[in-house]
Amino acid sequence: MKKSLILTFALAAVMLTGCNKEHKIAITAHRGFWNCEEAGYMENTIASLAAAQANGFWGSECDVHITGDDQLLVNHNDDLGGFNIHDTPIDTFLVMVHKNGEHPATVDQYIEQASKGTTMLVYEIKPNPSKEKEDLLVDKTIEALKAHDMFDPARVMFISFSMNICKRIAEKCPGFTNQFLQGVGDGELGPDEVLAEGVNGIDYDYQMFYMHPEWVARAHELGMSVNVWTVNAAEDIQKMIDLGVDCITTNDPLLARELLGDRELK
Repeated sequence: MKKSLILTFALAAVMLTGCNKEHKIAITAHRGFWNCEEAGYMENTIASLAAAQANGFWGSECDVHITGDDQLLVNHNDDLGGFNIHDTPIDTFLVMVHKNGEHPATVDQYIEQASKGTTMLVYEIKPNPSKEKEDLLVDKTIEALKAHDMFDPARVMFISFSMNICKRIAEKCPGFTNQFLQGVGDGELGPDEVLAEGVNGIDYDYQMFYMHPEWVARAHELGMSVNVWTVNAAEDIQKMIDLGVDCITTNDPLLARELLGDRELK
């Protein structure tokens, strides 16, 4: 992959390498919420996305699946209400009610809300047992974003645990930030291995960077973007700030904002 195609991270016009005082770090509200339990928001709902937008967070993450009848549903886990999303028609889920009174959101509903603000949509495309379904999920995602005038690398970045999905995004969405997700126990693909697949960013559980702190600087050397997720405690957030990551995805973005101060990217 040519280097000119990987210097596309939409977090900032300038990709700063290494860690210095000028380096700005973005905050993404994990699964669309901020202080979810305390504030009464359910993850991956319209209300939680609206709250992230109202609080001016750089990004808000959502998780997207393809249903048994090839529709797109926003939900974190593979199951909802005792039904496996991959095998079940979408109408089964749309009549369900979350604890806060909202119905599960379709992708169209979620993207429509995202289009009302400037918050980046951090779009996690969930793996599927079928490669064909993963390809269809990517294609339908692109259709939905275009339908709402959101197919824009300045408004959307993609993340996924599936390398197949990441590679299809690289093919179909040149110029977009496209990060491969990895957690402890999922394997240890470093920046060089990910870039060799044509993917221009990494998004790892914060514990991976305790194990491989050198990966942040190496990714920057390669022109790749670096995100970190499940980082919620003050000590861990500060460590990731010191390492110079580009984006922190957290359940407590207000704490991250406090720790970042004027180094928060807005």
